[in-house]
Amino acid sequence: MADEVEWQSSMASLQSQEAFSEPYMVGFVIANIVGLQYYSGRINGREMVGLVREPLNPYDENAIKVVNTRAVQVGHIERAAAAVLSPLIDTRTIVVEGIVPNSRSGSNRFKIPCQIHVFASLEAFSQVKSAILRGGLVLIPDSDTSFGLSEAVVVKEQMGERQNKSVDQIFKLVDKNVRKKEKMEAVDPPREVIKSKLFVHQKEGLGWLLRRENSEELPPFWEGKDGEFINVLTNYRTDKQPEPLRGGVFADDMGLGKTLTLLSLIAFDKHGNPSSSMPDEEPLDPGVDNTGKKGKKRGRGKSNASGTRKKHKPDGFGVGVAEKTTLVVCPPSVFSAWVTQLEEHTVPGSLKVYMYHGGERTNDVNELKKYDIVLTTYSTLAVEEAREDSPAKKMEWRRIILDEAHIIKNANAQQSRAVSNLKARCRWAVTGTPIQNGSFDLFSLMAFLRFEPFSIKSYWRSLIQRPLSQGNKKGLSRLQVLMATISLRRTKNKELIGLPPKTVETRYVELSPEERQIYDHMEGEAKDVVQNLVNTGSLMRNYSTVLSIILRLRQLCDDVALCPPELRSFSTSSAIEDVSDKPELLQKLVAVLQDGEDFDCPICISPPTDFIITRCAHIFCRVCILKTLQRTNPCCPLCRGPLTQSDLYSAPQEASNTDGDTKTASPKSSKALALLSLLLESRQEDPNTKSVVFSQFRKLLLLLEEPLKAAGFTILRLDGSMTARKRTQVIGEFGNPDLKGPVVLLASLKACGTGINLTAASRVYLFEPWWNPAVEEQAMDRVHRIGQAQEVKVVRLITRDSIEERVLELQQKKKKLASEAFRRRPGKDQREVNVEDVLALMSI
Repeated sequence: MADEVEWQSSMASLQSQEAFSEPYMVGFVIANIVGLQYYSGRINGREMVGLVREPLNPYDENAIKVVNTRAVQVGHIERAAAAVLSPLIDTRTIVVEGIVPNSRSGSNRFKIPCQIHVFASLEAFSQVKSAILRGGLVLIPDSDTSFGLSEAVVVKEQMGERQNKSVDQIFKLVDKNVRKKEKMEAVDPPREVIKSKLFVHQKEGLGWLLRRENSEELPPFWEGKDGEFINVLTNYRTDKQPEPLRGGVFADDMGLGKTLTLLSLIAFDKHGNPSSSMPDEEPLDPGVDNTGKKGKKRGRGKSNASGTRKKHKPDGFGVGVAEKTTLVVCPPSVFSAWVTQLEEHTVPGSLKVYMYHGGERTNDVNELKKYDIVLTTYSTLAVEEAREDSPAKKMEWRRIILDEAHIIKNANAQQSRAVSNLKARCRWAVTGTPIQNGSFDLFSLMAFLRFEPFSIKSYWRSLIQRPLSQGNKKGLSRLQVLMATISLRRTKNKELIGLPPKTVETRYVELSPEERQIYDHMEGEAKDVVQNLVNTGSLMRNYSTVLSIILRLRQLCDDVALCPPELRSFSTSSAIEDVSDKPELLQKLVAVLQDGEDFDCPICISPPTDFIITRCAHIFCRVCILKTLQRTNPCCPLCRGPLTQSDLYSAPQEASNTDGDTKTASPKSSKALALLSLLLESRQEDPNTKSVVFSQFRKLLLLLEEPLKAAGFTILRLDGSMTARKRTQVIGEFGNPDLKGPVVLLASLKACGTGINLTAASRVYLFEPWWNPAVEEQAMDRVHRIGQAQEVKVVRLITRDSIEERVLELQQKKKKLASEAFRRRPGKDQREVNVEDVLALMSI
């Protein structure tokens, strides 16, 4: 299966590149876990524990709660230690991990000593050591003779100590197990429900999905011994058998027909499955092939006195379980895709579907149980997260399918927590791009899948993230084993589904003399500002400042009209750091920033839905910053400066005629002229060619409308400001075969990056490069997917001698991790934009 799970391109190793901002161990401190009597969680000696910040704890704003490998709370870190560590955690200066020493005193059953290992970037070591010393804690660095007392794996490995079984030996054993199960079995769907013929790769994918859902094995990294079950990675022990991992990551490349495969899976709920011919008492495990014949049994299944187990009766599911109802969670733009796929591929009336979306959705759980499929959105579930009476939360689903699952890449976002907390027998994360910015994107998928111990952040950091980010080849090999254990990944190729070819061409655009003068002036000032931040060691503290500077340079590459004159300078008079007494400029700035689609809130690490800029010029979601201000001593999460609601500014509301003053009869920017030239050239070749122009800037799409219409093109627009219904209408109109002539769809990457089908087009133009190559791939594959009959040509427009060329280099670094996560070769992780990236982007 190795060739099936490889990503598209062959990338060289990143082993030699080192991002100096990645965290390394500073040392460890010893602090007590207290309050054990109030919580049900239990821990053993030499067991890893999760340390989780609780900034909204009503009793202590510095609270750090402690959880065991099952995510059950054990207690809290004692107040004195938490007061020192929490400010450093909140500003992302450090990350912490905990482990309970092997030998503990039993004299006090209300507290347990814990070794808290502290990690920071190399440049922050002195700051961290000083803060810990001032706080009265004793830091034990690697130069201290007591350092060898640490129970952490990283320390044991560093000191050359042999453990009973090393972490990497454990991963190798799991990998060996996975390789034994690599054979794919093709399964046909029930014809009573599915009327379309599946490709071979879809039938094999269906077999894989069914096999995992019917598993009765222990989850990976668990062993049974003498009536106990042990997680060999964390040393957690329990007498209750953990549930099988029924689900995983369905990561087939975009456009390979994952939705049809999933509908085929759901169809078996109504008309049996390939294993239904087996007796009810037979164990269902991956050793049973899809014809109903028993194969070699693998793993240890939980059994009753007779050594058998009932089918479909996992622990926690009894009376009232919605055995036949599948919840599909997707972005609003994908709703129409699921409806279309149901109409195209299923027998009419064979599956009952309910749209759990909008103001008139039901509040009755029993109503939802009547349906085979319930379709909802991430935002709907996020809104209901705080509602105890939410029927989606009360429901015990047969399975949950997260379509475009990379949307929950930030585990802290409300929508991520909402889907992770739902109850279900089987869980599927479905995405063609599981890794977009770095390996940490996968953590939220682990949390949703409840794949212990990787579903707890500190374990993920310790076992996967840190070795990766420090260039340790063990980190990548562990990630590869992990992905092979829980995911299926096949990429598009001509032999697999017979798609027409796709070519990607880069066209470089020269700026006009006037544009060049403005750009060079701004880039020169920007370099000075960033260099000054580097020299004073405050670059990451001014992270949003730097990103706003970079964003304005990128806007100038597209069209100087995107960046108003008053924001075309980073000099002292109007620099973002010196606007505390200029609320009008702050409002103007946030209006410009929110036009882009790649700016994340530093609190939830998601694109803000409602931008707020603070007096200290940091940008957050309105909900996130208002929640932060509920603290006893409210302050800015980034600079820790005092902050009140009167220090927050939002962009002024757009006037109803906003679009009017942005339209112009002829393109003015060099890049717009280059696009027009390419479109005219394409029209000459074939007057009926349909094209899609992608940009991250809505204002740019508006600027392009009139000049393209004046040149004789039929224009449609699709952007994030439109309602789901309006988007569906535009997509339908674009795909209408009766719409003849040269048609151009001006599309926002955010509105089109997921789920929709644009195979009516055969030309794609990317107006500017995106930080994240996976987002560009998603956009291209809205056109290049099953159903495409023509050769697809993609043109990327890049401004010569500009920041855009350096964004391309950053993309290559991100692609390397994505390509190697499913391989077996050394590599290295990358965060979205770290210090090294910023310096490279600014050519410093």
